[in-house]
Amino acid sequence: MTPYAPLYALHLLAAVIWVGGMFFAWMILRPAAVETLEPPARLRLWLSVFKRFFVWVWIAVLVLPVTGMGMLHMGYSGFETAPRYVHIMMGLYLVMLALFLRIQALQLPELRRAVESENWPAGGEVLGRIRRAVSSNLLIGLALMTLVAMRPSF
Repeated sequence: MTPYAPLYALHLLAAVIWVGGMFFAWMILRPAAVETLEPPARLRLWLSVFKRFFVWVWIAVLVLPVTGMGMLHMGYSGFETAPRYVHIMMGLYLVMLALFLRIQALQLPELRRAVESENWPAGGEVLGRIRRAVSSNLLIGLALMTLVAMRPSF
């Protein structure tokens, strides 16, 4: 096993946890919660889900650049010799990070305040904005993983 292999494995696991978690939340949990829970219970559920999931997203957010930079230097001797898809991957990571930080720093506290004050309409509105940001992040993440799996040579 080369020193590159554990970095690649950690990098891939971090990406799968982040993007897979968003896929599960969007495609499985959200429809089930809408179908079975009233708005107050649904908003409380999402607060609990975010609390647990965002711990893993923070781990992924930290692991991805560390392992990515390690692989970059091991495989390409730096950014300037890396293929274009690696540049795109790094740029899209920054976009995904910005969307996540927006949710974490601005929207999640707003959702928490709405739930604590039992302002269900406001909570629903904030959750809708979070849902849209997560959907954007999910689409970017799926496109990014597809691009990297194809490793185009443009």
